[in-house]
Amino acid sequence: MRSVIMIAYHFPPEGSAGSYRPLRFVRELSKRGWGTSVVTAHSYAYERYDPELLKLVPKETQVFRVKPRRDPWQALQAWRGQRSRKIFSEGPAEVVDRIQTAHARPLRSTIRKAIQTVAACYYQPDFAKPWIGPAVKTIADLCAEHRPHAIWASAGPVSSWIVARRVSQRTGVPYVLDLRDPHGLSYYEADFKHPQWVKRRLRLAMHRLFKEAQSVIFLFDSVAESYCRAFPGTLDPKKIHIIPNGYEGPMEEFASPNESKLTILYTGTLGSYRYDTLLEALADLKSVGIAKADSLQLVFVGEGIDQLKKDAARLDINDMIKTQPSVSHAEIMRLEQQANVLLVLGRLPTITGHELLAGAKIFSYLKARRPIFGVLPQDETRKILERVRVTTMADATSPREIGQVLRQILVAWSDGQLESILPDRTECAFYSAERQTRDLILALEGAPAIEPFVPGSVEAPLSLRQEMSNDSVRMGSTLAWLRGDRS
Repeated sequence: MRSVIMIAYHFPPEGSAGSYRPLRFVRELSKRGWGTSVVTAHSYAYERYDPELLKLVPKETQVFRVKPRRDPWQALQAWRGQRSRKIFSEGPAEVVDRIQTAHARPLRSTIRKAIQTVAACYYQPDFAKPWIGPAVKTIADLCAEHRPHAIWASAGPVSSWIVARRVSQRTGVPYVLDLRDPHGLSYYEADFKHPQWVKRRLRLAMHRLFKEAQSVIFLFDSVAESYCRAFPGTLDPKKIHIIPNGYEGPMEEFASPNESKLTILYTGTLGSYRYDTLLEALADLKSVGIAKADSLQLVFVGEGIDQLKKDAARLDINDMIKTQPSVSHAEIMRLEQQANVLLVLGRLPTITGHELLAGAKIFSYLKARRPIFGVLPQDETRKILERVRVTTMADATSPREIGQVLRQILVAWSDGQLESILPDRTECAFYSAERQTRDLILALEGAPAIEPFVPGSVEAPLSLRQEMSNDSVRMGSTLAWLRGDRS
């Protein structure tokens, strides 16, 4: 039996977005007769605890939960995070407002950022650093007991890749890298301003990881192009596989809920996504009587909704907005079936590399078989919706265009014609887990991709071009420094 050890720092009962890709791959590989073992972290605290997801893990899959080395700092931060979430969710509004006001004061903000930056410099390549040693030992022991065909590692965090490389060096088992977020391309620069020596270490680590990997999996060809430019001469195009996220199982059948309101649903975290222009469009439509609270309701379910509520109240549209905290995966699927339309947003334009992102929720939306309303920049989410022939998309910078699309949706709903704006069913099948797993198996076997990636065949994101040019120069100087050429 062919087998693989899968390194997934985020895995059920963690219910955050990073858990679903490894879970989906584990399930699909098991269906195809592969032996699967998962090595994941025994976390200090879960970002989104969802024990129901454990029922989806195949019974034959062994899951090893590795405790990181004792880390008092992260244990303290986890405790503080849990305490804050409890206060914000259960405390009186005036107490929450007072805490948030104090939290935003310039002095406290400066001190907090300084502490975060110092911590980020210590935890290299990332905050999962204390997990590396114990994870390497656990996986090396597993390889000695039953040698797998490959080791697959999902990032973030990049620490998972470090684990895979070190185990491969010890055991000779080839490793496959799978990238979810654009680490090493300044994507997290808005959070932490790292010194150049820290950036150099991360670039060097990723250079070695890419060089020695059997295969490297990217979500999109634009992501692969970005890394090829930022790490010139490092990535062999023959090793590259493009495997986007997707959905598992058959698509649902469309049946519009028979309700008096048009319900538009958004699920997931909201903090790093742009919604200001959407609220402006709603306010404009309400002011001219086109959108009314008794006919249109936007429902937001997830994290980071406190600011949304304040913004909606300021624009006098809070009667059209409904919010609730994060819920289980099963509840999200139920809510999607109750909604008329599903909303997807783009990342904030201040995030370097925001064009490379497509939230995992978009694939759940495709499976739910509902009309999709996109408020998006020129990013990968827009490309996906264009591929499945969604026409209800608006430029995230234009309240006027967003309002026009909302009018289009309202007319289709009032005429009983929501089915006319559904995504194309045949095109949606491109994002099925069955198709993805076929490509994943090729990567695990060290075989070339069915559709080879050709460097230079796509444009790199505008927000990253200057940074990639700088990274390319820095990478060259770093390698020269390693070779002893200090000139």
